[in-house]
Amino acid sequence: MNRISELEKLIKHHKSLYYSGRPEISDTKYDAYEDELRALDPENKTLELIGSKVSSSDKVKHDSKMLSLNKTYKIEDLISWVGDKKVISTYKIDGVSCSIIYDKRKIEIAKTRGDGTFGENITSKVIWLDSVPGMVDIENKIEVRGELYCTEESFFKLSDEMTARGLEKPTSQRNIVAGLIGRKSDGDLCKYLTFKAFDLITEKLEFKTEMEKKEKLRSLNFDTPSLELHKDRKSIERVLEETKEFMAEGDYQIDGIVFSYNELSLHEELGSTAHHPRYKMAFKFQGESKETVINDIVWNVSRNGTLTPVGNVKPVDLSGAKISRVTLHNYGLVKQYNLKKGDLIEIVRSGEVIPKFIQVIKESNNDFEIPVKCPSCGEKIKVVDIRLKCENGECPAQIKEEILNFVVKIGIDDISSKRIDEMLSKKIIKRIPDLYRKTKADFMSLDKVKDKLADKFIEAINNSKNVDITTFLSALGISGGAYNKCEKVVNSGIDTVEKVQSLTKDQLLSIEGFAEKSAIEYLKSLKDKKELIEELESVGFSFKKKNITETMLTKKKVCITGSLSMKRNDIEKILRDAGAIMVSSVTKNTDYLLTNDTESNSSKFKKAQTLSIPIINEKKLMELLGEPFEET
Repeated sequence: MNRISELEKLIKHHKSLYYSGRPEISDTKYDAYEDELRALDPENKTLELIGSKVSSSDKVKHDSKMLSLNKTYKIEDLISWVGDKKVISTYKIDGVSCSIIYDKRKIEIAKTRGDGTFGENITSKVIWLDSVPGMVDIENKIEVRGELYCTEESFFKLSDEMTARGLEKPTSQRNIVAGLIGRKSDGDLCKYLTFKAFDLITEKLEFKTEMEKKEKLRSLNFDTPSLELHKDRKSIERVLEETKEFMAEGDYQIDGIVFSYNELSLHEELGSTAHHPRYKMAFKFQGESKETVINDIVWNVSRNGTLTPVGNVKPVDLSGAKISRVTLHNYGLVKQYNLKKGDLIEIVRSGEVIPKFIQVIKESNNDFEIPVKCPSCGEKIKVVDIRLKCENGECPAQIKEEILNFVVKIGIDDISSKRIDEMLSKKIIKRIPDLYRKTKADFMSLDKVKDKLADKFIEAINNSKNVDITTFLSALGISGGAYNKCEKVVNSGIDTVEKVQSLTKDQLLSIEGFAEKSAIEYLKSLKDKKELIEELESVGFSFKKKNITETMLTKKKVCITGSLSMKRNDIEKILRDAGAIMVSSVTKNTDYLLTNDTESNSSKFKKAQTLSIPIINEKKLMELLGEPFEET
């Protein structure tokens, strides 16, 4: 009983600190307290606490409770919970939950989650956010729920501005959100915060699925977290791997991923406990944190010229691995925390995620140092927002990383990083296209390369010229051009080099995953690669086309929405193989809207009806293709 009482006090204490932006322990340690109490006393009311008590006199009642989430760290528990249901996934943003009420198109009030029943009125803070629309195209009352957070770049700028105003320097991206919305002055600093919407509540609009809700939020100009519909274990495991990467490298903080049943009828059927909805589950990565000392900070140069800091630390055992290096993200973070040799720091490793810096425990007396010259070429570097950049196009490190990225992505498995170093040092190659102009004699001049190995190099390089357009684009090193992003571009109908070269911002913005900033960066980087693309075409690159049999859907523009029985990826592949052109929105030029829904409030469905565009289901699709249909 003493331990139960002790755990109750600890949970209440640390939950209060967490929601006021002053946490003393890691999320993992806090979760361990809850798990221990749950094992000792499963019905303990402390486990039902939501958020924090609202101390403000300006507290407002929620129309419906803003609950917490049930969570798991085990993939098997997640898969068991999913069962045979379709689920959608979104990043679990590490910020402050917020509810915004609109009535007669305008913002009526914005509230924190608070204790779930009452929240604090933060309307005067939220109206500073560019990511919150001042008006929506709906007359009736609606509630939009989402998360307030701070990106790395905004945190860096905010820190400078707060220091310039004589305010206390913020300590972390997550904590500053609660700090700003709780301030009684300097409300304009909230302009550095961002809002992503994840739920829409209204009595006037009817939705059948979570996906339809998200589409509606986007049509109202709300930004939403990246989301994906899952119908099998493989796609769930893949998105968990992608989430790990984002946790290590993303520009805002997430602490897991949220899965929701897609069918809203299940939400009504299952309902909620006093603590959490039964139709949502948060997956978090089991983490462990430890303290260690920075032995040195090394700055590596990426292919785009960004200097990335890595901390060489005193080795520690963390989550089953010996850790001696930790990512320090960027110049902004190093400057913000005044990181230097000898600092005692806390680092965390969640699952298989790259270890990362959390906070400084004790500063050393060593001097704070950052490079003034590029460690590779010696040229002066430039501060660009939260990053240090080398803008020397002839920088050896940039050239090497660009070539290595291309070789790996394009699939020339026989040429290693060390081989590229050797070829660069011997001036055999200077740029990517040089690889395709080399003779057997050139390769035989390399260390320990004989006749057979030289032939192998030539064969691998020549074979790489015949590649699909998605792989080619991802190998170019376009900013924000990871394989899945390039695949979305190609699948939208931008499937030739000519179309890629004439790609517009509006086209990109219509593709899932691209926002204004990322679309501009992608296009700018693509423009910078124009000469490289043309040179690679001149050395013999050709792009594999699928053998498409003429069908009734060849060259027809097809848009997909709503519920389907087959996997979306499988349907898209069927459509592409049939010669159809995938489009992301319904216009007068769309030939078909594909959905199994017979009625829907989705904007695509209604627009198709208005424009008299044929709405077909999967069975009709297979009939058009002359194929049998078996519902899965």
